[in-house]
Amino acid sequence: MLPMNVSKHIVPGLLLFALTVVPVAYAQQVLPLWPHGTPEPAQTTDPEKDVTKDSDALINGHRTSRITNVTNPTMTVYQPTAEKNTHTAALVFPGGGYVRLAWTGEGTDTCDWLTSVGITCLLVKYRVPEQGHYPANYADLEDAQQAMRLARAHAGDWNVDPTHIGVIGFSAGANLAVLLSTHPDDTHVESTPAARDIPRITHESSGAITVSGKPDARPNFAIIVYPAYLVAEDQTVMDPVYAPNQFTPPTFLIQAENDKTYHRNAPIYFQALAAANVPAELHMYSTGGHGFGIHPPGMPEEHWTRLADAWLRGLGMLPPFNPQNFQQIALPSRTPTPATSVPCPNPQAVPTMPSSNRPGGHPNGPINQGSSSTLNPTDQPCP
Repeated sequence: MLPMNVSKHIVPGLLLFALTVVPVAYAQQVLPLWPHGTPEPAQTTDPEKDVTKDSDALINGHRTSRITNVTNPTMTVYQPTAEKNTHTAALVFPGGGYVRLAWTGEGTDTCDWLTSVGITCLLVKYRVPEQGHYPANYADLEDAQQAMRLARAHAGDWNVDPTHIGVIGFSAGANLAVLLSTHPDDTHVESTPAARDIPRITHESSGAITVSGKPDARPNFAIIVYPAYLVAEDQTVMDPVYAPNQFTPPTFLIQAENDKTYHRNAPIYFQALAAANVPAELHMYSTGGHGFGIHPPGMPEEHWTRLADAWLRGLGMLPPFNPQNFQQIALPSRTPTPATSVPCPNPQAVPTMPSSNRPGGHPNGPINQGSSSTLNPTDQPCP
């Protein structure tokens, strides 16, 4: 089992294992989640539209389209190139308060990152606006479950391992990702007219994990980015609806301390994961606010996706890092400090230090006691 990890960042994240993400993802297929109609009637009759305003905050340094009046939910497939394909996939749920969807800033930008590291991106356009949350309203959980089941049913078509499909969510989309992580087994949709659209598969025809003849809706990992609505009204304890349980997968969390409304969500959920013995990793940043997206330029969390890459490698969802490719990574240049720039108080005194004298120079070999060696004056510590 992976260790429970938490880190706190006050400076820009270190460059780890990935190159800078550039837009590379192109939609290759769009699947309707409910070809014969949604499980419940739509809450609006207005047409789907982009409600972006000039006053909207930038995400990832650019304006993002914000889509609302989604009554026909879909899943758009973005695949990496064949040589990059790692056979891992992730559903992506953009945020927007269950009123709209930050489609580019938290959706297609996320697919650019995922496909750049060999992950198939499954961008979910779930129903919005929706009044109320689960269990008062089942709509968005139904869309999330159906997207995961379709992903497993089509895993062979997309060259994806059905046991390597996770979920990534932002803000309200992170809330939905947690909901899917804790209630993949909810059966409400089976009592609706849309039940006929739930995929059915056989063990002989697919390697997908199944539950009662249906592809399992449980994600294999979760990346939860500045989540909202997870805590009770007093902001000190979990809303029990989202309590981790036997379905909850290993989870990566990220949030900013100055996220004024929701800054307690990730830490409190992390504590709940720890109490439930669910492997988890939390990264808190001093600044960033809410809605900073995938790559906020110049912000402390600018490279948080590289931390997520390393975490996914640790889970086995991405292949191990190959040191042979290390020279291709753009690392910050570092000017060597001259050895004479910080002299010892008494540079004439050259101390002698015990030598390990390990056979063959091996760092773990037995030490030959009683020997010493004189250090080069430019290599010595000050006495």
